[in-house]
Amino acid sequence: MKALVLSGGSGTRLRPITHTSAKQLVPVANKPVLFYGLEAIADAGITDVGIIVGDTAEEIREAVGDGSKLGIDVTYIRQGKPLGLAHAVLIAREFLGDDDFVMYLGDNFIVGGITGLVDEFRTQHPDAQILLTPVPNPTSFGVAELDENGRVKGLEEKPKQPKSDLALVGVYLFTPAIHEAVRVIEPSWRGELEITHAIQWLIDQRKDVRSSTISGYWKDTGNVADMLEVNRSVLETLESRTEGTVDASSEIIGRVRIDAGAEVRASRIVGPAVIGPGSVISDSYIGPFTSISENCRIDDSEVEYSIVLRESSITGVRRVEASLIGRNVQITPAPRKPAAHRLVLGDHSKVQISS
Repeated sequence: MKALVLSGGSGTRLRPITHTSAKQLVPVANKPVLFYGLEAIADAGITDVGIIVGDTAEEIREAVGDGSKLGIDVTYIRQGKPLGLAHAVLIAREFLGDDDFVMYLGDNFIVGGITGLVDEFRTQHPDAQILLTPVPNPTSFGVAELDENGRVKGLEEKPKQPKSDLALVGVYLFTPAIHEAVRVIEPSWRGELEITHAIQWLIDQRKDVRSSTISGYWKDTGNVADMLEVNRSVLETLESRTEGTVDASSEIIGRVRIDAGAEVRASRIVGPAVIGPGSVISDSYIGPFTSISENCRIDDSEVEYSIVLRESSITGVRRVEASLIGRNVQITPAPRKPAAHRLVLGDHSKVQISS
């Protein structure tokens, strides 16, 4: 069995972070979200992995390499434009051959992995198996309609009037039957080859399409709020560890990981939180559900429920919370006189200012 992991796309909902970084590489608890998916695939016993890449191909290649550090063997497949999930299957035909495969969206996060789902598929071996979860806003997702026996009888992509609240999670399992489906469907109104249309074709052809409804945690990390929520969820499982240095005037409370080379001086850290290697926290408060990446500087500031990416600094700022701070960012107080805010902001930025 093989895996096809989708890591193209522009990540418009995470701009401006994704103007300069692949959305799948934004870190959760200081590890790229893509890595959680690749590790879940390896844990399920799948080692032959194709990764669909687009404009951020070089960054993905640099981060993942040949996959050996994650226990997999990676083949990169270039997608010129993001023309839909079914298009990704279409262009991966040579890599996939006649093998069964799991398709995994690289910006999705599932607590507990996919081993149980893969084992179920291998045992029952339907033509296709999809993963579903109840959501409060089904109009934003592909939605499945089930019959009285729990079999999939229909799929709709972002319907205006959903027939259920069961959204498709970004994990799909297929036999080679899907290859004919992706060849015969037509592009949607979005100009994309929709995987929901391909699966619907299988249903119409009376193929065996099954579903599993998960009750555990799933998130599409496509926006800042979801990134922070996933970061919170991962940090909930954090194990305390101190490999850096903490001086006698500092206080560490709860589950906190301080990586090698990090320094904590005259500060209070309340976990769960992680401080990356080479970062220095001085005269500051780091609150729960915060990830500080490598080589950051936090001085005379308060940070809580936030993600701070590498080589950024926050100095003399009273309070930062519920924030996603990019790489090489500098945050400082504005001068008191004149009372004005001085900003340099990229496209699609969002700023809230306390008067």
